[in-house]
Amino acid sequence: MGSHKKDNFTENQLEIAEFAKALSNPARIAILEYLIQSESCICGEIVNEIGLAQATISQHLKALKNIGIIQGNISGTKTCYCINQEKWKEIQEKISVFFKTYPILKCC
Repeated sequence: MGSHKKDNFTENQLEIAEFAKALSNPARIAILEYLIQSESCICGEIVNEIGLAQATISQHLKALKNIGIIQGNISGTKTCYCINQEKWKEIQEKISVFFKTYPILKCC
């Protein structure tokens, strides 16, 4: 499979793809659900709640933070995470517009 140049795609297409990529792991979905349900910044409880190794959780948190869907605040030696509400709403809007713009058409 050939490589794709980012210049071939719109900024919106790239953003939606990055978000979809970040959500492609069920552990990341579980982390997001946990943060949303907690309605506060979470520090060390994520490892206990999700049941994966600290290193694995850290990798998933990094992926989510890289796309801006979560934010982390340093508190002593810990980093506390929460949903970045502005980015969350932005992504919701982009995904919603995408699905509304391209509804399923009858095929075959």
